[in-house]
Amino acid sequence: MFIGHALLAFAVLVRAAEQFSVPRRRALQYGVIAGLFAAVPDVDVVYAPVGLLLQSVESVGPAVFWETANVIHRGPTHSLVMGGVLAVAVYCWAIGTRPARAISLSLAALLVVVGSLVSGAVGGAVVLVFVISGFAVGALASYRSVSPRPLVALALVGFLSHPFGDLFTGSPPPLLYPFDVVLVAERVALHPDPTGQLLAAFAVELAVIWLAIWAYAGNADRQLTDAVSPRASLGVGYAAAALLLPAPTLEQSAHFVFSVLAISVVGAPVRPFSRGVDPLRIVVTGLAAVTVAAVAYALAYGVL
Repeated sequence: MFIGHALLAFAVLVRAAEQFSVPRRRALQYGVIAGLFAAVPDVDVVYAPVGLLLQSVESVGPAVFWETANVIHRGPTHSLVMGGVLAVAVYCWAIGTRPARAISLSLAALLVVVGSLVSGAVGGAVVLVFVISGFAVGALASYRSVSPRPLVALALVGFLSHPFGDLFTGSPPPLLYPFDVVLVAERVALHPDPTGQLLAAFAVELAVIWLAIWAYAGNADRQLTDAVSPRASLGVGYAAAALLLPAPTLEQSAHFVFSVLAISVVGAPVRPFSRGVDPLRIVVTGLAAVTVAAVAYALAYGVL
């Protein structure tokens, strides 16, 4: 769900905005802003250099670093509590009055303090980046004339939808951090077989991408069936990968993910520099080819 978080929020907001008769251009803008908010929790990848810097004073061994890293990754930035508070802080800052901005800064400081107390210095540093990133997206939205009320809705959808996507691919995030309450103890099992679990999670990701493209196409009055090329059927040849590549799992998936995504090149135009190239047709055809390839691989794996 690396890009799926942003695309899911984008699709939900675009379709929801249209249901409330929001102009199409503004609906598309809302979708983009919500997608950016949904991507913010993954700034916790900064834990790696920060953790290395802090821990290297005590030990140069990898054990201490990875112990810290595993605590921080999908930690405070993936909390519904922390995300909800940050959304309110961004909203208060967008209001622009002195009292509202004082509340905003107080909430932002509170988040960093909580992250530091619960998860240590690395946790505090990660939450600080999380807060700054959230405020940056909020500033971009304000620059694009998004008023505070829609802004807080976009932030809430982005921040609060993100953690649930991670339930399919890894350890469940602490949804109520910093409170010691476990809502979900194990990731969602879509298939008992490790490779089947990966394929099912990949199918969820593809479905989310299709949902986002469908929302965009609807916003542009385009039909997806008119945008796909017959070349997408070439993806069926990827079934041979079930014989040639080791069976992938969530822990060892790079060879599958990168090779199946490479099938999307069939969507590239035959004459890339010719006029009249349709970007939507390129994307839809490439994604259709990847979808066909994934289905063909799954069927071949099932037979084997």
